[in-house]
Amino acid sequence: MSHDPTTATAYLRKLTSLTDRLTARLEMETDAFATRRAADVVAGLAETQELANQYRKESGHLKANRAILMAAPASERMALVKATEAFEAVLAIHGRTVEAARTISEGLVRTIAQEVAGSRAMGTGYGASGQAYGGDSRAITLNRTA
Repeated sequence: MSHDPTTATAYLRKLTSLTDRLTARLEMETDAFATRRAADVVAGLAETQELANQYRKESGHLKANRAILMAAPASERMALVKATEAFEAVLAIHGRTVEAARTISEGLVRTIAQEVAGSRAMGTGYGASGQAYGGDSRAITLNRTA
């Protein structure tokens, strides 16, 4: 199936614009993590997810319909390639930043849980029979997934 150059150009421009917007969102999130403003990331999470879903859908459509790509002018194809390269570079940095934030958060939770468990485990002394009194019997649950 062949596509006309006008439609192909419009589609590639739309995908290039979407890629640029998603790249900008990921750059903003990376900056927010770097400047310890994680709440800013949470506030825009729905928008980022929506852009990511649209990107996945549209890039999958283009991959399945290579004729669209071939019908577009070389300048539009190159613009999309450049936008995609920039997106992939930002995505790699974003991934490392999110992984670092996750590692730090899990480490903090683990440390706090160990402190709580350690303070609860202290014995309260010995009774008349020579047996130790039981400590706090409440359990601590640490979920290892974030």
